[in-house]
Formats: sequence, structure tokens, C-alpha cells
Amino acid sequence: QVQLVESGGGSVQTGGSLKLSCTASGDRSSRYFMGWFRQAPGKGREAVAGIYNSYGYTEYADSVKGRFTVSRDNADRTLYLQMNLLKPEDTAIYYCVAGDTYRGLNLDSVSYWGQGTQVTVSS
Repeated sequence: QVQLVESGGGSVQTGGSLKLSCTASGDRSSRYFMGWFRQAPGKGREAVAGIYNSYGYTEYADSVKGRFTVSRDNADRTLYLQMNLLKPEDTAIYYCVAGDTYRGLNLDSVSYWGQGTQVTVSS
């Protein structure tokens, strides 16, 4: 089992920055992949960014490439998402996720979810 707790959400203006954190506990082997999904009002959950394997390979959704950076500490206990140049369309609940296998940046890689943290970007 893996428990995930997000923090760092909030409200910013267009062009601003936020850094999300996710603290993980439980079986490390179940956290081979860790990442971030988001859900905007009235929309489905969307993959944002992910990091996997011991080399820390990363993947990003096209909509956030060049603006967001995902990283984790060496013990794989804390996952981060640095969000720069935020846009109103980035407004969503952001979820930390984890899984024991990487099958691409999609729901097939996700076994565990955090409770989510709200990010609001105003124009």
C-alpha cells in the first residue's frame, strides 16, 4: 500500500508560479512511477507529468512542456511539481499518483491516488 499527501496548491495570477509537493509512504516498490494528474471543472482526469525508474526518466503532457518540471528526492518519498508561467487553463485539482509499473503517462500506470490539491489561476 502507498499513501500520498499533496500540498502547495493555491491561487495565483496568470504568469505566476506554484510548487506542489507530494509526500509518499508505504512500499517503495509500488512507487516505481510517480506523477501528477489534474482534473478541471467538468472535465476528465488528465495526465500532467511523471517520473519513473531509478534514472528518473520524465514525461510531460504537451500542454505543460517547457513550463512544468517534475522531480523527486532520492528516497522517492517526496515528489514535486514546479509550475511556471501558469495559465487560466491550468486551473484544476492536482492529484499525486503512483504505480509499480510504467505503462506510459496514462491511467494504466496509476495504482494509487492522493486526495488532491486545488490550483487556481486567474487572468
